[in-house]
Amino acid sequence: MTRGTGTIRTHGPTAVAQLTRWGASPDADLVYRALTMFGARSSGQLAHELGLTRKRVKVALDELNGLAAAVPTAAGWRPLPAGPVIARLRRPARPVRRQDVWRQHFRTVHGIDLPGPDDPAVRSLGSRTAARDRVRRLVAAERHEHLAINTEVISAAASAEAIPLDRSQLDRGIRVRVLQRPPTVDDHSVEHLAQLDTADPERVRELPDPPIKLLVYDRRVALFPVDPLDFEAGYVELVDPVAVRQLCDLFDRLWARARRSGPGGRPAITLTPREQALVALLAAGHTDASAAEELRLSLRTVAYTMRNLMDRLGVENRFQLAILLGATGAVALAPPTRTAAPRSSSHAETSAPEEESH
Repeated sequence: MTRGTGTIRTHGPTAVAQLTRWGASPDADLVYRALTMFGARSSGQLAHELGLTRKRVKVALDELNGLAAAVPTAAGWRPLPAGPVIARLRRPARPVRRQDVWRQHFRTVHGIDLPGPDDPAVRSLGSRTAARDRVRRLVAAERHEHLAINTEVISAAASAEAIPLDRSQLDRGIRVRVLQRPPTVDDHSVEHLAQLDTADPERVRELPDPPIKLLVYDRRVALFPVDPLDFEAGYVELVDPVAVRQLCDLFDRLWARARRSGPGGRPAITLTPREQALVALLAAGHTDASAAEELRLSLRTVAYTMRNLMDRLGVENRFQLAILLGATGAVALAPPTRTAAPRSSSHAETSAPEEESH
């Protein structure tokens, strides 16, 4: 980002976990991102760069230290790796009663207009191994959209097995949407999504109690387990158009009320085309004036666009905005160089946009 001759850049598409998901304060989250992206910093440097008061930075650093997310060193405060930090912060798994899982599953199944057992539109996959083989073939044939409701805790082994299939879907431009429980300490779903390195904010949403485990391919074929308490018992495959449509309708209803979640625990950020183009130009070193000329916008429109974006994302200045966008992968930013300090009050930047340096 630039203001006048000042250029603010980040390390690029490095994913930085969003600590607020696990109970950290916004200031602690921001300071952790800055430390992770720029390296060790003193509290004074952080206050200057982030446009925060020294007191707010001290409180944030104390919080990070208490969370074992950052430690003081001779070179300044140093962040600890995000993986172990997130593992410590995740909530313990809330006990799920087996009878509730069973009840929700069969209530969902009984609400579907299923064909009779002898109907060729219903197929039994007698084991989990058979279901996995079928899934590989269905993924290979998929062309448009993949819907999934996951009720399992994702193990490291399951994640490693699923990565190639998920990657093939993304590489072919298939729209993937997943509903799942919020990840817990023994759940590898956060790392799984981070390995896919996708910044799509509409890939994953969270529900506390998904009613059924479900896979739907191109809204034509649906799979769900025979026994919700024993996935090794096999799966049911449906190709009946009415039943599959009802399951898709169920997915859409759940998706509409689910909590948004970005990959790797990062916040979901969607930029408008104008915001995307403007932020990319500023990150590349343009001033507000040169970006305005490039996009054929007025200087005031550029300033107002940036102000609205900062307000929407809850940041106080453009340096904080650069950290947030770089950390979430919403915009690919270049390695860090910084030749001028950010203004502590971002409101001053937009109140008189005509004074931007050319």
